[in-house]
Amino acid sequence: MASATSVKLDDGMKGRVQHLAEARKRTPHWIMREAISQYVEREEKREALRQDVLEAWNEYQETGLHATAEEVDQWLASWGSENEQPAPECHK
Repeated sequence: MASATSVKLDDGMKGRVQHLAEARKRTPHWIMREAISQYVEREEKREALRQDVLEAWNEYQETGLHATAEEVDQWLASWGSENEQPAPECHK
């Protein structure tokens, strides 16, 4: 169930939302809901990526396992070629 929430916008932003709503033939309410929805989705993905990166960093700190940039570059350069290589194995 949706509940009402108020958002204070300065006059400039309110005008921009109104202008965009008119251009899109939508209500300002729809524009704001869509903007919030897209922002939350994007930030949730960003946070999930941040957590994945921190987890990978912690794993590297514990194990020392890695692939060098050169190894990864060579692997990526082989993509789509007749001599496509498997992903490099991690090592210390």
